Amino acid sequence: MLRLPRERSSRTTSRKAFTVFDIAVFSTLFVTLFVIMDPPGITPIFLALTSGRPAKVQRRMAWQAAAVAFGVIAVFALFGRQILGRLHISTPALMIAGGLLLLLVALDLLTGKSEEPTQTKDVNVALVPLGMPLLAGPGAIVSVILAVQHAHGAAAQLSVWTAIAAIHVVLYLVMRFSLVIIRVIKDGGVVLVTRLAGMMLSALAVQQIINGVLQVVRSA
Repeated sequence: MLRLPRERSSRTTSRKAFTVFDIAVFSTLFVTLFVIMDPPGITPIFLALTSGRPAKVQRRMAWQAAAVAFGVIAVFALFGRQILGRLHISTPALMIAGGLLLLLVALDLLTGKSEEPTQTKDVNVALVPLGMPLLAGPGAIVSVILAVQHAHGAAAQLSVWTAIAAIHVVLYLVMRFSLVIIRVIKDGGVVLVTRLAGMMLSALAVQQIINGVLQVVRSA
């Protein structure tokens, strides 16, 4: 008879601890960011943009790209609405600008300009376009702003930030271990992956521009 209150109190304590983390909020935002940021799809683009660099540099670029994307997403999660409102930037404008930047990178990949020595030595592609706008693009930024806005309470906020951190860990691991592919496909395969990545990225950029234009038309 004396054990029952203890068991009930322990169950109540465990339930309270469980409510500190909202699995529904975490899973919803994580899946949304996974679909938008597309870790599997980033592999050929990462290999194309970092080809010709030493393995040590490529590994560094993997975590730099993930860190830059996390930093951008975190800033917009905290101050996104204020930043866009202060600069009078609409979401469609952000989407169109990001699409144009991605299109320029895609054209370089398709024409082979990204293989020039000046590009390889002087440009840190982990910052642009990998970190932003490829990973931390308009879609991910808007999703995070909305998630933070609708997250009421400490449990929901913790779940949102955990989801943001988790997706960037996944992105880093995917880019980090995608370097193993280079050892298998060799130089000829890298060229093929570069052209394929350019085609995929150009289609993604055009689609992003179209989505932004459609939102402008609908709002008008």
